[in-house]
Amino acid sequence: MKILLFGGDGQVGWQLRRSLSLLGEVVAPAKAGGALCGDLRDARGLQATVDAVAPDAVVNAAAYTAVDKAEDDEAGAFAVNAHACEALAAASARNGAWLVHFSSDYVYDGQGERPWRESDATGPLGAYGRSKLAGDQAVQHGNPRHLVFRTSWVFDSWGNNFARSILKAAMARDELTVVADQWGAPTRAALLADVTAHALRTVRSAGEPQAFAGLYHVAPTGFTNWHEYAQLVVREARAQGLALRCTPENVRPIPSSAYPVRATRPKNSRLDTERLRETFQLALPPWQDGVRAVVAELARQFPATA
Repeated sequence: MKILLFGGDGQVGWQLRRSLSLLGEVVAPAKAGGALCGDLRDARGLQATVDAVAPDAVVNAAAYTAVDKAEDDEAGAFAVNAHACEALAAASARNGAWLVHFSSDYVYDGQGERPWRESDATGPLGAYGRSKLAGDQAVQHGNPRHLVFRTSWVFDSWGNNFARSILKAAMARDELTVVADQWGAPTRAALLADVTAHALRTVRSAGEPQAFAGLYHVAPTGFTNWHEYAQLVVREARAQGLALRCTPENVRPIPSSAYPVRATRPKNSRLDTERLRETFQLALPPWQDGVRAVVAELARQFPATA
């Protein structure tokens, strides 16, 4: 396969470079400079790049992810998360290529406790969620050969994320306070990348590949809240020998109301992954496995504190 990857320098994109390389040639344009356009704000440039590469699949791992900033920059969020998707859908469809797109739990309103199914009504709480939902719809309507993967709480050992932030804070402070009334599943970028590679391999070899097109939820098994997640990060880091000031017991739970932010976060980000598991014959790991693996990798990045 020839695969055109956008956002190859992000958390998910970095892992996709690894997983997709097993399928064939991966072309990952830089965000700025070079003969190919990797800037999602340049719709014409994106379409020209797809036409020039003529890939078998386009994988879009780039996104506007500044949730709070999006409240005051909705146009910017829509330019990257929605309008770019329209351009990529049109260009990939014209070239007969599959389009893989990554979406977010923020498209739901966060009510209740039942895990969200792909068929459930959406109801974004803010600008970021609205822009991601618009991108989902653009992909689904613009190219029949699409795979939209909605996920939650993405992290890995590379880039900025919650696990790394907690680890740094626990090194500097004796006590941490973390929100305990928002629920979901921390999803390692490596898991998303491996699922993507498996899905593309499946559609590539299937007799009727169109049967696999659609929207899927991707997340590990089980659910937790940010407080319990933070406690596990601290516990595992200490087990790895890092000299943290904070102990797991000193990670204190607080309600969302005690941690005001510009954009409202969904309290229920649980995702039902049955459709993905049954369609692609997958078994997904528990969320704790990804956290433990990433903390072990992060611990090796802080040798001075060990």
